[in-house]
Amino acid sequence: MDGTVLLPEFDQEMAHTRRALERVDETRFDWKPHEKSFSLKDLATHLARLPIWLSMTLDTSEFDSDAGDFPDTPVESREDLLALFDEGVAESRAKLQSASADDLVQPWSLMMEGEAAFTLPKAVVLRTWVFNHIVHHRGQLTVYLRLLDIPVPAIYGPSADEEPHG
Repeated sequence: MDGTVLLPEFDQEMAHTRRALERVDETRFDWKPHEKSFSLKDLATHLARLPIWLSMTLDTSEFDSDAGDFPDTPVESREDLLALFDEGVAESRAKLQSASADDLVQPWSLMMEGEAAFTLPKAVVLRTWVFNHIVHHRGQLTVYLRLLDIPVPAIYGPSADEEPHG
């Protein structure tokens, strides 16, 4: 299995995620559903940054969460959010398309406080810590949209607000 096997899933999930991000109301960036929750801006920004984790995973053998060297692009508008997301998707799609089977079985570690929190083959990291992570936060974002009375996009089937897309 090389990276092209994951491209249809990647393309589908990124299209669904972009549709959700397109709905973010920048005038409500500070809104939170609960005091312990992310603000709308923080959640949407985190979600917009996640695609670049695919590229980072394929380019490295580990990530040190304590190093603080992951790019922190400021987001001030929905336009910024979408640009950040689109840039990450384009870069990561190209990396995934060229990833070999050997690339995908290489170990990758998440480091925390100098220790490996986990070490997994890159293919597993891509599915769990990138794709599933995106789906998880996109789900949170759609709840935020509903609570803010913003139409929720159809994702895997119809939403209460619209018919399904591709």
